[in-house]
Amino acid sequence: MTTSAAKTNSRAAGFTLVEIVVVLAIAAIVLGGAAGLMLYSSDERVLRDTAGEIELLAKRARTTAILQQTPYAIEVRQNVVRMLPLAQAGQDERRLINGREIGGEIIDHPSVEKHEYTLDPNMEVFVRRWNTDTLLPTGRDTIHIWRFDPDGLCEPLSIRLVINDCILEDTYHPLTGAAVPEERMIEIR
Repeated sequence: MTTSAAKTNSRAAGFTLVEIVVVLAIAAIVLGGAAGLMLYSSDERVLRDTAGEIELLAKRARTTAILQQTPYAIEVRQNVVRMLPLAQAGQDERRLINGREIGGEIIDHPSVEKHEYTLDPNMEVFVRRWNTDTLLPTGRDTIHIWRFDPDGLCEPLSIRLVINDCILEDTYHPLTGAAVPEERMIEIR
């Protein structure tokens, strides 16, 4: 006598309509949440990238000041952050007084290092100087100059970057020019 191991099932294989609707509802909720996080994370990513570029410029300004034994500066303007010799900081826009141009001549020499980072047009930049609680805005006519000396020291300050509802504030160390990780503030309103 032979027996068969195969069983027959009268119920058809497949999913019910209720099961499919539940799975689609869960997928919609997950995708909706992911899209919301991506919107916030894109602003946060822009802030983190900009803060990283500013920190890189600060480290480069410190190193260049030490190597060339010349004071360097980071110039923070409304739409741009620049690294250049301190003697040239704030002087690239010529002003006239009584018809005469003021501000020294800008030197373009191969040994003079200049670097620039263009900021997001929607970004607001604020600077907090050493020993104060006041955040100073960067406007069309406002230039903040951050000094780096040949002995390796720089002014301790904080830079706050704001895009929409995201805020990132870094405090920079006077001995290294690097952002202090313990003092970084990230806020999403």
